[in-house]
Amino acid sequence: MVRAVRRVVAGRVGSRTMRAVAVVALTAFTSACALSLRNPHVADLRDNPGRYQNHTVSIDGVVTTSWGLPLLPLRLYKVDDGTGEVTVVSQGSRVPTRGARVRVKGRVNELGVLGGNAIGLHLREESLYVKR
Repeated sequence: MVRAVRRVVAGRVGSRTMRAVAVVALTAFTSACALSLRNPHVADLRDNPGRYQNHTVSIDGVVTTSWGLPLLPLRLYKVDDGTGEVTVVSQGSRVPTRGARVRVKGRVNELGVLGGNAIGLHLREESLYVKR
């Protein structure tokens, strides 16, 4: 009788543990999917612009070129993450220098689509972190 009770209790504890493991695994999987949408490569942005349109993403890379005029509030720079380049439009007062390693967070936009290709794909900068 005591053995039978132990088996029933062990079975309940085992099923609770399995449920907890399943919940943790499901949570980790969905979090990984959400992170892949927030931290895509530039090649992913170019290949699937509709998937990221009006979504906020983060790109890590190196600034290849930057432009800015003192009298205009519009500043532009390009970031290369190793898979391609994306133009970043900044409303801020500072533009990172060429060769700077940055993490830029911004909203994906495009000017239009022609023949299935995104024209004017760019990020509207929301935040900028220059790595040292």
